[in-house]
Amino acid sequence: MKKKLEHNIPPSGGKTERQEITEELRESYLSYAMSVIVSRALPDVRDGLKPVQRRILWAMHDMGLGATGKFIKSARVVGEALGKYHPHGDTAVYDAMVRMAQDFSLRYPLVQGQGNFGSVDGDSAAAQRYTEARLSKVAEELLTNIEKETVDWKPNYDSTREEPVFLPASLPNLLMNGATGIAVGMATSIPPHNFLELADGIIHLSENPDASISELMKFVPGPDFPTGGIIYDKKAVEEAYSTGKGSIAMRGVATIEEKKSDAFSIVITEIPYMVNKADLVTKIAGLVQDKRLDGIKDLRDESDREGFRIVVELKSGVPPQKILNKLYKTTELQKNIHFNMLALPDGLQPEILSLKKILSIYLEHRKLVIRRRTEFDLRKAEERAHILEGLVTALGSIDKIIATIKKSKDKEEASKNLVKNFKLTPIQAGAILEMRLQSLAALEREKIEEELKEKKKLISELKLILKSPKKIVKIIQDELKGLKERFSDPRRTKIVPTGVQEFKDEDLIPNEEAIITLTQNGYIKRMPPTNFRAQKRGGKGLIGFDIKEGDAIEQFQATDTHSNILFFTDQGKVFQTKIHEIPSATRTAKGKLIHNYLDIPSDERVNAVITYPDSAAEGKISLLMVTKQGVVKKTLLSEFENVRRTGIIALSLKKGEILRSAELVEPGDEVIVSTSLGQAIRFKESDVRPMGRTAAGVSAIKLKKSDMVAGLDIIKKGEKSRALIAVMAKGFAKQTPLKEYKTQKRGGSGIRTAKVTDKTGPVIATRINDPESEEIIAFSRKGQAIRVKISDIRVTSRSTQGVRIMNMEKGDELVGIVQI
Repeated sequence: MKKKLEHNIPPSGGKTERQEITEELRESYLSYAMSVIVSRALPDVRDGLKPVQRRILWAMHDMGLGATGKFIKSARVVGEALGKYHPHGDTAVYDAMVRMAQDFSLRYPLVQGQGNFGSVDGDSAAAQRYTEARLSKVAEELLTNIEKETVDWKPNYDSTREEPVFLPASLPNLLMNGATGIAVGMATSIPPHNFLELADGIIHLSENPDASISELMKFVPGPDFPTGGIIYDKKAVEEAYSTGKGSIAMRGVATIEEKKSDAFSIVITEIPYMVNKADLVTKIAGLVQDKRLDGIKDLRDESDREGFRIVVELKSGVPPQKILNKLYKTTELQKNIHFNMLALPDGLQPEILSLKKILSIYLEHRKLVIRRRTEFDLRKAEERAHILEGLVTALGSIDKIIATIKKSKDKEEASKNLVKNFKLTPIQAGAILEMRLQSLAALEREKIEEELKEKKKLISELKLILKSPKKIVKIIQDELKGLKERFSDPRRTKIVPTGVQEFKDEDLIPNEEAIITLTQNGYIKRMPPTNFRAQKRGGKGLIGFDIKEGDAIEQFQATDTHSNILFFTDQGKVFQTKIHEIPSATRTAKGKLIHNYLDIPSDERVNAVITYPDSAAEGKISLLMVTKQGVVKKTLLSEFENVRRTGIIALSLKKGEILRSAELVEPGDEVIVSTSLGQAIRFKESDVRPMGRTAAGVSAIKLKKSDMVAGLDIIKKGEKSRALIAVMAKGFAKQTPLKEYKTQKRGGSGIRTAKVTDKTGPVIATRINDPESEEIIAFSRKGQAIRVKISDIRVTSRSTQGVRIMNMEKGDELVGIVQI
């Protein structure tokens, strides 16, 4: 049988206690965790610094490395911090110092660096023996008045000297520069802010202690990152400020530049905070290489000392907004910024804090600093006044003072005699004995008396400050206002009130007016109305299109960049896309072939176009279509919501029929159908029953043999006082009040709407005058365009030919108009 082994703990000269290992591990780990939380990872709310940062700044201040002083080797600063205050590795100290010098990491750098301190590409800083550093002006403000007993002190790691527990911090550094850190079981993430906004917020809070987060956000609307960018969703920011936790979407700044070759480039000039630029470029390149991102021709990093610039060059004909949205979705060009405003309110216990709580703690900290500084200044002023009073007493009896000193055996006896004979204190007696003979001069005596007078005044003011909390708050406000003049700078990060929930192509596309033109041969383009300057009626117009020989403009639409567009072909099919997906082009460009990005068969031709917003597909809105032969059909717009890429049937056409126009109608609307020979019929939309997509339609107007439909217009409720604009092929136009058109049943011959002659040419388009529109743009078959004020078009009766709005060149004619 084996002998049982016994383990005896050898005596150590002290008392030994047994302890459960689990309990010992728990206590030891908690002790370690609190040490990491308090002594390393989390910032103090009062000065916004972690211990290593505070020790570096204090060491530099103690070495005399002010913002206007000489730079010295970083290695000396690291050695000073290590040897006296921070008992950890030199790498940790130097890394913390480097970050405080990087203008892309800190909104307001605390260290001025000379040499290579790293880059936004993730490049490491040069070794500490090669770089040099000194304090920044912002850091000096964190240390201002530290010598006036304004902060608490504690022994350093070996108790050979003392270090500050926190700094006076006349600037709200925690929110100015933010903080990130990982402790044990917790982490902090506080974004940086603009000092000007913070100062205004603190001043408001000092005057209104009960201010809400919403009120404070009028002054502090959101974070302000050193790298700029755009943040979204004001509600998410308010929630994060209220609870201390949250997340907001952030995007870099990218613009689209158009090139002469009809291609585009995406230029990125700002990236989200803490994103590595080199990694971002590598990620984009990887997506292109893996064919997850098509349409990119070239990728260049053109950043230099002048600024930040990444160029994504696109292939010809590629919609730039689609590529940009894919970059937002698949790269860190968009990222979420997380709030976890965990910090140490008193340097001891971590707490998740709201914006108001952080500002309140900082405000109380400054009140304490001002009080301590005032008490220090008061004590020094009283000490000096005490000495000055003794000097004044001595100068008033100088002969007796001198006689007393001469009779004394030594300095100690002279001091005692002065105290005894002249009712002075030992301190005053010592000052008199140290007094120089030059003080006996009349001017010197006046200086002493004047200084005493000033000191007494100062003492009175300092005592008033200590008695009045309002005066202390006023001092804080005045100091912040002075610092605003020195350190305020414009906000770098733009704030968009709405959030980014989904990745849609129009997320960053402004909803702007646009004009869509389509030629007979299928060339389409999108232009802003500003491309056409306003002219007086009767002019020749501008070149509006680069028309190839044998081609002509056929379709026009005035719309906006967020709308949908339906293309109806001569075979009765319909195709759909977004307005902003149509390539934008200059006024004189020919545009892009529509078959290149819509699967329209090459043997089909687009005969009608309609645009509508997403909201139009809801409810009882219908699509009203009319053919050139006068057949009308009504189908619910909701049936066209999901148009296949290869198109769907919109209506059945008889042989020889061509779709002329399409408009949106609602119950209660009325319809006007106009013809090229100047007839028009007005009827209720309810006269046309709803039909399926494959139906053929019913008669709208009875046409003469040589006539055809020229326009389809919808009269909305309340529009009865408006006018119908009719435009003729040879440059004539007129307005006729709607009240002159009586309501009839559909299928009739209608009534006269314009006097058509050889001089005017046939009616080519009609539009109901929109009160929100001030001008029209008329296009000719050869590509001329003129922009005319609607008020310049004469209002006349139905049987008139109107006025000339454009002088037509020989062989040219107007083919359409749009209202803008």
